[in-house]
Amino acid sequence: MRISTFKKSVWTYFKIYRRDFPWRHTRDPYKILVSEVMLQQTQAVRVMPRYVSFIEKFPTTHALATATLSEVLQEWQELGYNRRALYLKQTSVKIEKEFSGIFPKNFKILQTLPGVGPATAGDILAFAWNIPVVVIETNIRSVFIHFFFQDAKDVHDREILPLIEKTLDRENSREWYWALFDYGAFLKETHNPSRESKHHMKQSPFKGSNREKRSQILKLILEKPRTQKELVKTFNDSGYSVGISTQAITKNLADLAREGMIRKKKNMFYVT
Repeated sequence: MRISTFKKSVWTYFKIYRRDFPWRHTRDPYKILVSEVMLQQTQAVRVMPRYVSFIEKFPTTHALATATLSEVLQEWQELGYNRRALYLKQTSVKIEKEFSGIFPKNFKILQTLPGVGPATAGDILAFAWNIPVVVIETNIRSVFIHFFFQDAKDVHDREILPLIEKTLDRENSREWYWALFDYGAFLKETHNPSRESKHHMKQSPFKGSNREKRSQILKLILEKPRTQKELVKTFNDSGYSVGISTQAITKNLADLAREGMIRKKKNMFYVT
């Protein structure tokens, strides 16, 4: 397919079906970071109300950096993957302490922030400052595989990246990436070409997973500090739908403490 034809198709779709999200009405890199982290492995329809609420409570890096982790995790409830909330808080602390509250306009430096990888760094640059930078993620993979690799299997990113570079709108990278995201979201509802990517990973079910166990344990500790013995008793007595063995509780408590999600003092686990 010709590059001009491809770009025309994407822009035409975007002109008619562009989606509207609150994070598309800001140029604040902090607010864009919050949206990008929330959108990792979570559908936009679930993110929207949580994003609005989160930004109202923590409108700046200073507000998030000075909040307690308990306050942040309470606000994060229902989104899952709680480690993302910890990364956001850690990033806010770093921005305040090392960058005087100002996000760096540098692709490599942005990736030194906790939880910020190449795609998130690129999105911040494009959406906050309209800086043309090559970004690849699931929706973008879907679009390029759909148009340029229709009969291919196990398409590697190294085959897609040159096409992203060649088609990048250097005058309006912000809306070009919005257009790609929206077209990719549309494709996911039909046949999801990203499944043909070498990098495609199917998300495991939450129900019955260790992620669910971690979430339940953390939720209980957020309610009030508890000992391991109290946690075991709570799960045994309350008829939780998720079964958690004493061994699983022990391991998850150790993991959560190592990650900085919880702390232990005199046999009591709590969130700071």
